[in-house]
Formats: sequence, C-alpha cells, structure tokens
Amino acid sequence: MLLFRSEETVDRWCAAHQVPRRPLVSLEQLWHLAVVWYENRLTAESRRPTPQDMVGIFASVGLEGPFWDPAADQWAGAS
Repeated sequence: MLLFRSEETVDRWCAAHQVPRRPLVSLEQLWHLAVVWYENRLTAESRRPTPQDMVGIFASVGLEGPFWDPAADQWAGAS
C-alpha cells in the first residue's frame, strides 16, 4: 500500500514507474474498511470473510467494481 498526498501525485508516480493506475482508496475509506474487516478478530467466532462477504464489505465503504471483486481476474498479470 502506498500513501499519496493527491491524485496528481499518484499520476506522476504511476508514470515514473510505468505502472497502470489502480482504483484509489481514501484514508476515510481505509479506516472504515479496517473497522469492518477486523471487528471480530479477537473473538472465538472470528473467521476470514468469504469472497461474497468481501464484496459486501468493500461495497459498504464505497469500493465497487471488478477491481474489488475477489472472483474477478481483471488485474491478473498486470504490471
């Protein structure tokens, strides 16, 4: 995970490293994702989210589309 100050900085970094730009996540989205993802990790009922759970968790913080679908292979092999 890389943190950037602005979208312009992301664009410059991607161009300099010749990598395609991926969907961006704000710090607020990242925080909400972590809260939901790890909410029960210290309980006996803790389990890894299923792929369907993951889609719902990502969508709940505004992360939707093929990139966020664990069943999609859109980014496989992308460098």
